[in-house]
Amino acid sequence: MNRSIAIIILVILGGLGLASVFTVTETEYALRFQLGRIVRVDYQPGLHMKWPFVNNIRKFDKRILTLDTSPELMLTSEQKYVNVDSFVKWRIADVARFYTSTQGNESIALNRLHGIVSDRIRNQIASRTLVEVVSEQRVTTMKAVAGAANDAAEEFGIEVVDVRIKSIELPDDVRESVFRRMAADRQKAANLYRFEGREEAERIRSDADRQVQVILAEAEREGQRVRGEGDAVATKTYAESYGQDEEFYGFYRSLQAYRSAFGSNLDTLVLDPGSEFFDYFGQDGRTD
Repeated sequence: MNRSIAIIILVILGGLGLASVFTVTETEYALRFQLGRIVRVDYQPGLHMKWPFVNNIRKFDKRILTLDTSPELMLTSEQKYVNVDSFVKWRIADVARFYTSTQGNESIALNRLHGIVSDRIRNQIASRTLVEVVSEQRVTTMKAVAGAANDAAEEFGIEVVDVRIKSIELPDDVRESVFRRMAADRQKAANLYRFEGREEAERIRSDADRQVQVILAEAEREGQRVRGEGDAVATKTYAESYGQDEEFYGFYRSLQAYRSAFGSNLDTLVLDPGSEFFDYFGQDGRTD
């Protein structure tokens, strides 16, 4: 009997001992409550003690968490609808304030955070045109949203680390009209490029034609000069040859004249037999 009581007492003491200790990891916040009131929040990672049945412990994630929402329809400053899909990186910065403002319910915290971020994104989108929303100003927009959302979420003990837009899509009816306008703009730009290309091609061809004319004129001038020099040399050579044997030179020139005059059987010439043209023909029509 005494042994049974001793075992029971040991079991009770063991249970009380286990109920008196708890652990906190590096990724957790720990709150200690006493009769429903927060009495301590600054626990470091490790093993800690508490009063059984008097204290209870609530733990919350210390890591950076993600709030991923569904796409929402928003208006730009041009009154054009866009579907904005975004996500939020957040963490608990003040665990005591987080608990008191949300009763420690993460769903409530996420709903409030979603409302805060959604309103800030909506305000930023409404102050910008569609082109600005999808351009490089997108980074500036997200920084502004994150800053404003962080200020608003501070009262809930939440820190907004970053806000990012995953995609910005136009509704189907607006998308078609935008695509048509973009196609028209691209066609206009293409026509301008073609016109400038044709204009440049004409300029290049005109310049090439001018250069051809200049080159041909210079070549013709050089050819005339060379031909003149050649004719001068030929005339000088003929003159020198003629001076050496005038009779032979006259005979040679006559032979060339006969060859040119009687080269074709279809030619008919009517000449005076006593003319100088026949000086080298005999009386019977043959050469001496």
